[in-house]
Amino acid sequence: MTPSPSSTLSIASGDGFAVPGVTGVPSDALGWIIDRWSDLLSSVGDAAGIEMLQYGFMHRAFLVGILIAVMAPLIGTFLVHRQLALIGDALAHTAFAGVAVGLFVNAVLDVGVSPYLTAVVVAMIAALAIELISEVTDAYNDVSMAIVLSTGFALGAVLISLNAGGLAVGINQYLFGNLATVSRSNATILIGLFVIVTLVVVTTYKQLLYVTFDETAARVAGLNVPWYNRVMTMITAMVVVGAMQIMGVILVAAMLVVPVAGAAQLARSFREALLASIILAELAVLVGITLSFQYETTAGGTIVLVAVALYIGAVMLGKIQSSRATEDTIDATAEERPAD
Repeated sequence: MTPSPSSTLSIASGDGFAVPGVTGVPSDALGWIIDRWSDLLSSVGDAAGIEMLQYGFMHRAFLVGILIAVMAPLIGTFLVHRQLALIGDALAHTAFAGVAVGLFVNAVLDVGVSPYLTAVVVAMIAALAIELISEVTDAYNDVSMAIVLSTGFALGAVLISLNAGGLAVGINQYLFGNLATVSRSNATILIGLFVIVTLVVVTTYKQLLYVTFDETAARVAGLNVPWYNRVMTMITAMVVVGAMQIMGVILVAAMLVVPVAGAAQLARSFREALLASIILAELAVLVGITLSFQYETTAGGTIVLVAVALYIGAVMLGKIQSSRATEDTIDATAEERPAD
């Protein structure tokens, strides 16, 4: 459950772990963005009398949620059309191993490495492993994903069970997500991941689209299909780690799939599906975070339930649109038929 505001201020107000490699001017720039965002939400909260916008951890939770709601469908739309929807689960469980590695290293070596940063590294290695296993052994993607998923979660479980150096893990926050644990440093990492993922998708959009819908033709056209497959899995790993902050390991894959599935019921083209999935994801995140704060429920679970409700609504709306289109076609045919 999400702790009450008074009990979480001391947890969420700090910067958390130091972020190696994210210091200097880039860190200052990202910190400035976070500060301005916080100022904006504080002003809105004061003007509208909204209690939850008075707390810094909620500012960061909304920022992270909004960025995730763009990244996840941006990648998920490609994955769903490639029938790779379950890769999010595999990488999420491996990212959990990355978190365990970070916590283990911090406990043993007494360093300040962010567990989410180690999760990014481990998840990207796992993404490459999925592709390499498929290429080397000619195994289907679901086989390689199952191997990586089980290996990653097993590694995480072993590291946690060792409890070396007095390691203490708040396991629930990583399994189910927690609004209060989105620290300033974690938000900074997420913004960096957002920039990387967005730039990669924008610059390789046509190639990824080609590989997604006709891999054979893409090979004939001279595209390096294995390379673009690796690019897709690696940026998926980045999205999974970013979303894990509020969604948790168990539910993170839902943001890659559910909004995309809902958008598919309404859209008539790939671009429309991409845009509609982002809109549905944003609604799910904003409503889910709000409900999670108000009723002190698990953030990830609440967001997923809202996303599923939106999916059901999209299915119903799609059926209505399809029925009306069929009726219009019948009426138009009847009008064109000559009278006896």
